[in-house]
Amino acid sequence: MAIGIGAVAGWSSAHALFLGFWTLVIWGVLAVSLGLGARRGRAAAAGALFGLVASVVFMITNYGGSAPLLTRTPFFALLGVVGAVCGAPLGLLGAFIGARWAQGT
Repeated sequence: MAIGIGAVAGWSSAHALFLGFWTLVIWGVLAVSLGLGARRGRAAAAGALFGLVASVVFMITNYGGSAPLLTRTPFFALLGVVGAVCGAPLGLLGAFIGARWAQGT
């Protein structure tokens, strides 16, 4: 599920005309939502997978350089890891909010 949502988020963000910084806010909300819906112990993985896929798909979709896309793959993968590192704590935040909500606190 995180892969599909990440791919759609990355692709649609690349085609949005004027979202700018708000793209990251939307991605953050999606990562927290995935953490809310994740099975126990899987929230960080869901958030990380979402961040990785959204980042890589966004970069591939936006790429318009003259060099072949394959030569940019290591750089895109590195930025995808940054997306994963950002998505994991957001997934955990979603799990924390879900647990607190379930307790009624």
